[in-house]
Amino acid sequence: MEHLGQHVIIELWGCNSGIDDADLMKQAMLDAVKAARATILYIDVHKFDPQGVTGVAVLTESHLSVHSWPEHGYLAADVFTCGQTTRPVAAAEVLCEYFQPSQVDVQEVIRGVRPETGAKPSLRRRKLNYQPEHNSLTATIN
Repeated sequence: MEHLGQHVIIELWGCNSGIDDADLMKQAMLDAVKAARATILYIDVHKFDPQGVTGVAVLTESHLSVHSWPEHGYLAADVFTCGQTTRPVAAAEVLCEYFQPSQVDVQEVIRGVRPETGAKPSLRRRKLNYQPEHNSLTATIN
C-alpha cells in the first residue's frame, strides 16, 4: 500500500521511576529517534513540579512526543514519521529499554494513503510484551 507516513501511539504501564527524570527522558528520546532512523531538528523536555515530564522532538520526518505520570507508572508517547525508511515502532523498543514497563500497548496507523487508490488508512493495534533479557518486544496483533 502506498502511504506517506506512519503514526505509532505508545502506552507504557508499570514503568520505573526514570519517567520522572527529565535528563533521562531526553536521552531516551534521542536514542528512540536514532533507532527510528529519523533526524532531530529540535528537542525540548520539561520537568513538572512536583512530578511528571513532557517532551517533544521535532524531526525532519515529523515528531516524537512523550508525557509521563510517575504517580501512575504511565508513559504516553507518539511518533509520526514520513518516508519509507523510518522505523517508528523501534522508538517503542527504546522507551521500553529505558523505562522497563510491565505492560505495553502500541497502535500503528498508516497515514497519507492516497484517496485515488480506494484504500483507507489502516490501524493496527499490538499488545507488546517487553522482554528485557532479550531486549525485544513480542507482539500480538489485534
